[in-house]
Amino acid sequence: MDPDWNDSQPIYRQIRDRVVAMILDGLLKEGDPVPSVRQVAAESRVNPLTVMKAYQQLDDDRLVEKRRGLGMFVAAGARELLLRAERERFLNDQWPAIRATIQRLGLEAEDLLAHGRER
Repeated sequence: MDPDWNDSQPIYRQIRDRVVAMILDGLLKEGDPVPSVRQVAAESRVNPLTVMKAYQQLDDDRLVEKRRGLGMFVAAGARELLLRAERERFLNDQWPAIRATIQRLGLEAEDLLAHGRER
């Protein structure tokens, strides 16, 4: 995990979000072990309690499961759960502003699709 932190949110939240991104990007799949608290703390140069707080949030959200004596693992269905939540968040929080910009600029769906193919 990249140890560059921003000041916009607590570090434990940023750690949680990085694990979420790894699940969404397919870097961590169902049943895969999540990097250990000690490993993340050492690599990120943060207190292990900070990492534990991030992991507790992941557990509370049912994205990971604890296996006694083995560590934490990505829970079954975690990616689908995240995708649903992220899609909903995008459609509610980001899409209205994007749609307004598209309308303001007079762009059509064909313009957007053609531009996407060019890249």
